[in-house]
Amino acid sequence: MYNYLDDKTAEHSWVTTAIDRIDRRLLALLQADGRLAVAELARRVHLSPTPCLERVRRLERDGFIRGYAADIDPGRLGFGLIAFVEVQLDRTTPDVFNRFRDGVVGLDPVQECHMVAGGFDYLLKVRTADMGSYRRFLEDLAALAGVEQTHTYVVMEEVKSSRAVPIDER
Repeated sequence: MYNYLDDKTAEHSWVTTAIDRIDRRLLALLQADGRLAVAELARRVHLSPTPCLERVRRLERDGFIRGYAADIDPGRLGFGLIAFVEVQLDRTTPDVFNRFRDGVVGLDPVQECHMVAGGFDYLLKVRTADMGSYRRFLEDLAALAGVEQTHTYVVMEEVKSSRAVPIDER
């Protein structure tokens, strides 16, 4: 299996040199289960609980761990429709980018928003209850300053969905 980290290691070596093998193992364990007790974490990385907790707190403080959250099933809560939306702005100037960014942050159906290079400016991942609620969302999106055009791709089947970051534990 190809290790995608190999290409990035030299480019981002400051990321991997700031932490050691034990830190990477802690990150992998917490990423898989953020509810692991410190005692269990310590056992799995072969440390006593106090130094293990100190490492976790340092990883949190240094921004390697941004937070902890439950993995909630959106479908069970009635948010089964996923769509990806290409957004093209009428101008690509800093003020238009800033106004769009400020507006899109306030739209709850938007799970992800990425500025991209290519034939459009932003790619959004949107989750709504159904096509009717998506249409209402689209009206709100189109009303944002600078939006010239959108293209929507509705997801028929979610094959893989993960927030996991590949962590090389070597």
